Amino acid sequence: MAAKLSDDALDTIFRSARSYNGYTDAPVTEADLHAIWDLMKFGPTSVNMLPARLVWCTTPESKEKLAALSSGTNGAKIRKAPVTVIIGMDSDFHEHLPTLFPHADARAWFAGDDKVAVRKETALRNSSLQGAYLIFAVRALGFDTGPMSGFDNAAVDAAFFADTPNITSNFIATLGVGDPTTVHGRSPRPPFETFNRIV
Repeated sequence: MAAKLSDDALDTIFRSARSYNGYTDAPVTEADLHAIWDLMKFGPTSVNMLPARLVWCTTPESKEKLAALSSGTNGAKIRKAPVTVIIGMDSDFHEHLPTLFPHADARAWFAGDDKVAVRKETALRNSSLQGAYLIFAVRALGFDTGPMSGFDNAAVDAAFFADTPNITSNFIATLGVGDPTTVHGRSPRPPFETFNRIV
């Protein structure tokens, strides 16, 4: 059984962590992006399907292209962040299952035109899980993030996934070293009894 994380580690990942609206000038390197992936890829997904497909926007050009397709204040956040990642989802994830899940013929469970809706639902669920793992990996490696959904999905898909129509956008997240002046006071987190029941 794994050892319990320290309170400091739990604070870093959960209790003291915040969703940031702005960042310092501290850089995020390509090696950092590899390190984030090399942690998040170990989070569990159904039959190890790993349907998330990530596009890391690091250049002014790519960030501007994404910012122009975002709503409200999200465009400004994307332009100023060191990196913004698009978490996409591959509805043809099953084609990789012979490699990713060699224990059984899992590809056959999702193959065929009659399984398109099932694949899309499954890709959404599991890429969302991977997006959460990304958030935890970013925090564990000493960075901060600001996940968001205020953007034109269809336009982002056309701009970033035009050559891969099986891949569509789920959500996006800025990341870097957070500027604490850009966060609001923490919103309420209710006690167990509010949203839980034990049966």
